[in-house]
Amino acid sequence: MLKRLNTWLFSDVDGALFLLRRLLAENARAYAWRYALAFVMMGIVAACTAASAWIMKDLINQVFLERDGRMVWVVAGFVLVIFTLKGAAAYGQLVILGQIGNAIVASTQSRLFRAITRQDLGFFEGSGIGDLGTRLSHNASAARAALDLVVTALGRDLLTVIALVGVMIAQDPLMSLIALVIMPPAILMISGLVRRVRRVAKTQFVSMTRILSVAQQAISGIRVVKAFAVEDRLRREMDAAVADVETQANKMTRLSARTSPVMETLGGIAIALVILYGGYAVIELGSDPGAFFAFITALLLAYDPARRLARLNVNLSGHVVGVRLMYEILDRPPATSEEDGGEQLKLSGGHVRFENVHFRYGDAPALEGLDFEARPGEVTALVGPSGAGKSTVFALLERFYDPTSGRITIDGQDLKGASVSALRSQIALVSQDTFLFDLSVRENIAIGRPGASEDEIRQAAREANADSFIEALEAGYDTRVGEGGNRLSGGQRQRVAIARAILRDAPLLLLDEATSALDSESEAKIQTALSQLMKGRTTLVIAHRLATVREASQIVVMDKGQVLEAGTHAALFAKGGLYKRLCDLQFTDSDPVPDYERGPAEGN
Repeated sequence: MLKRLNTWLFSDVDGALFLLRRLLAENARAYAWRYALAFVMMGIVAACTAASAWIMKDLINQVFLERDGRMVWVVAGFVLVIFTLKGAAAYGQLVILGQIGNAIVASTQSRLFRAITRQDLGFFEGSGIGDLGTRLSHNASAARAALDLVVTALGRDLLTVIALVGVMIAQDPLMSLIALVIMPPAILMISGLVRRVRRVAKTQFVSMTRILSVAQQAISGIRVVKAFAVEDRLRREMDAAVADVETQANKMTRLSARTSPVMETLGGIAIALVILYGGYAVIELGSDPGAFFAFITALLLAYDPARRLARLNVNLSGHVVGVRLMYEILDRPPATSEEDGGEQLKLSGGHVRFENVHFRYGDAPALEGLDFEARPGEVTALVGPSGAGKSTVFALLERFYDPTSGRITIDGQDLKGASVSALRSQIALVSQDTFLFDLSVRENIAIGRPGASEDEIRQAAREANADSFIEALEAGYDTRVGEGGNRLSGGQRQRVAIARAILRDAPLLLLDEATSALDSESEAKIQTALSQLMKGRTTLVIAHRLATVREASQIVVMDKGQVLEAGTHAALFAKGGLYKRLCDLQFTDSDPVPDYERGPAEGN
């Protein structure tokens, strides 16, 4: 019987009871002794509340009716003791639950962040920053609020009601029965509000994510916002999102407030019935007036905790929505490519091969049977029109995704069986979309190789032609670069990124238009450093400006996820295919050839 009841109550994995049981199970063990202590404190509060009602019998009978002077001191002293004890216990309970709640928020936010960072790039491309930011902040707080409501309801409120009902029954069982008849209609009336509260809470969450999303777009793209004068449009979007949140919050307020007239009316009915019966019993039947007043006091004291218990499901429903959304992230399996494990790569030369590789972004094909190799110590350039799949090649090499079919090997080792951390430690990337962390210049360069010495960091900066501008900054290498590196120019950010790649000293080098953000003078200075960096390494270059790869060891021409042709610049130009057409659009044979892409072969 109990097993069937348990299955019925907790069968809905999205239901409030299932989520709460899971939430309690995950946190109860870690905070068991503190929860136990909090329950003891709540028990003391409940007992003191019941005692304050019980003492009313002696106060009425022995002080006011029998006029016993000694009992005045006894009752007054007893009241002082129980209220002092109650205050101390209430303080202890609030402090303990507050500390537990803070710990739960902190651990939940850490768990959510770990779960988010284990996902592949597809997850982030399909999720807005506002949505993820709201889940990190709101959902962790929702978990705490849900647990606080349940614990205080089970501890303080339920124990208090039980203790006071015990006092009521001890004084007059029949009046207790009269007082408790309000419970069934109260439960029926309030349960209808729960479903509406859940719907409103979910809509409110979506509106909150819109606010964060609009704010993030405005802040991160403030230059574009001001340059194209789109402030008014963003303000309208923000106003609409804020208005939606306000509307949903008002709905939530109205729904939650509806429990008050229900409980007030039913409570008034119960108290009125008790007074009618109790007055009749005292006047006509000669019942004990002290017992009657003790009963009334217990009933009045039980009203607030009983009302909170009646509102529990309504108040809990809003927080359960946040808990459900939290578990959507925590239960999401990590991307296969992000699961660290597998064999350590043992690289001898860094020979990269793509063998009949297919890959799709959802339903959109990106690579269709891609075959090519990048030989050790050589520069392999990937060229082709936008959407050809060049960036996808880099993403698969770093295992941001795994191929749909086919395989990618380095020195004959399939990347699918390799440790992700070991693989990425062998790769240095310099992208055209340079991203720097809001750390010092030194710390951003040191990300290339944690634990590098100061001399190694400065040497990497000198080789990247970054040392001079870094020293000119306000705090030199200790200067914070701002979020995304926004306190530096585009060329400065790019040189810091190149210094980071130089410091990494990895056998595989990926360059995605690495000099795209540099002016002509800076580009000329850094090309020599890149040429030195590429010596002895397998280098893959994504090139949109074909002048930068005319002297690459191999040029792989891609279109629609396939290799159309491959060879040297001269061979491909003479062939007259897609590569020649691209060259004709960009330059003539009289154009100068940059030094850095002459490659390591010319330096040997």
